[in-house]
Amino acid sequence: MTAASHITRRAGLAGAAAVLALAGCASAATGEEAMSEDRDLAAHAHDWDWLEGAWNVRHRRLKGRLVGSTEWEAFDGWCEMRKTMGGFGNVDDNVVEIPSGAYRAMGVRAFNRETRQWSIWWLDERYPATIEPPVRGGFVDGVGEFTGDDTLNGQPIKVRFRWTDTRTTSPRWEQAFSADGGQTWEVNWEMQFRRA
Repeated sequence: MTAASHITRRAGLAGAAAVLALAGCASAATGEEAMSEDRDLAAHAHDWDWLEGAWNVRHRRLKGRLVGSTEWEAFDGWCEMRKTMGGFGNVDDNVVEIPSGAYRAMGVRAFNRETRQWSIWWLDERYPATIEPPVRGGFVDGVGEFTGDDTLNGQPIKVRFRWTDTRTTSPRWEQAFSADGGQTWEVNWEMQFRRA
């Protein structure tokens, strides 16, 4: 082997070693990113931990929706939530004691691992063949916001659910409707939760 070929071979080995070292760094970085993504995904299984269990609920609801009403009615209720699907789903059973007569309803929530969003459906025992269109969203700093499309009296509307005070012993929920594509919102239902 000539001195020149020996130098060339050593340079080639050094280059290959550098490429392998870079590949190793990239592989380690990819592994760390994957672990970070796994941790982030696993954390979503705890998004609703604060709501698990039984609650007494104080409701406040507008008598008319998107008609300029300012008259509210207040009534009591009850809710019990339990997690499903390893935390990536949950259901709550509700008793809603509206003045015209109490009824039961169920909230169903499921997490989409690809979009990293929760979907929420509402099923009312008075209309058992119909489940309302879902709202979708998630939590930022303990505030949950979920939006979707629906209709009211045959007209398309936007619906928004918002959860606040989720890091306290008395979380709050509100529902709002928009008839202008989300430019303005009318809050029409509020719930104050207290541990049963």
